[in-house]
Amino acid sequence: MILEMQQVRKTYGTTVAVDDVHLTVKRGEMVAILGPNGAGKTSTLEMVLGLRQPTSGTIRVFGSDPRDRAVRSRIGATPQETGYPGALRLREIGLMVASAYRRPCAIDEVFTRFGLFEMRNRVASTLSGGELRRLNLALSFIASPEFVVLDEPTTGLDIGSRRAVWNSLRAAVDAGTTVLFSTHYLEEIDELDARVIVMDHGRICFDGTSAQMRAQISGKRISYVVDGKEEKIVSRDADAFVRDLVIRNISFENLCIEAIRLDDAFLALTGGNAA
Repeated sequence: MILEMQQVRKTYGTTVAVDDVHLTVKRGEMVAILGPNGAGKTSTLEMVLGLRQPTSGTIRVFGSDPRDRAVRSRIGATPQETGYPGALRLREIGLMVASAYRRPCAIDEVFTRFGLFEMRNRVASTLSGGELRRLNLALSFIASPEFVVLDEPTTGLDIGSRRAVWNSLRAAVDAGTTVLFSTHYLEEIDELDARVIVMDHGRICFDGTSAQMRAQISGKRISYVVDGKEEKIVSRDADAFVRDLVIRNISFENLCIEAIRLDDAFLALTGGNAA
């Protein structure tokens, strides 16, 4: 087992950020944590990395305390926010990070994987937000980690860069690396075929596949326009709903009936709170 969390609780004063979380992650899994703002995602990942201590409960990574140096040497991480000396070149930053590990990957190989090779001699102060995000991700893989923990890794990336990151994560899992990440992008769950953990108010309210998540809601998604205003609902019996519109002589247009989407299930699980 890569990660084991038992009855984990984290409070900040009177605020409960994480509440009675039980979570296990096996070797080679791709696990995504979803949740609205303030759900406890970042606090959970910070505790997994040993950056914060739980108020109560236990966390074990590779069977040991995540603060142990031997454990940290086997983990790669990308936090939400990072900073680098603006005058350093990307390759210098990569070499600095690599020097902390016994058997790091070749810097140029990792930079190539994340589309940074051509800019390896640029200084950090010249990078865009998306380029900095790709640098963060590349650095998390320099140590050839067995376990990678990523906090919203594709925030700020364009779709091309996001797809490149998805491909890198899939390749890492295929090679045996375990990946745990948080995200606001629901489509990433389907793209990566990840196991889904949904958090709300500090608790895990769902753990399963995206298909199982959609199955939480039965019915169809219906949208139509009345008097220039678009209406959207989820109905267990779409045919009966449309017949009722006709019987009540409601004039509508642009009727669309489709399968339940992942965001419908997410909103139902989190009480309507958006990711």
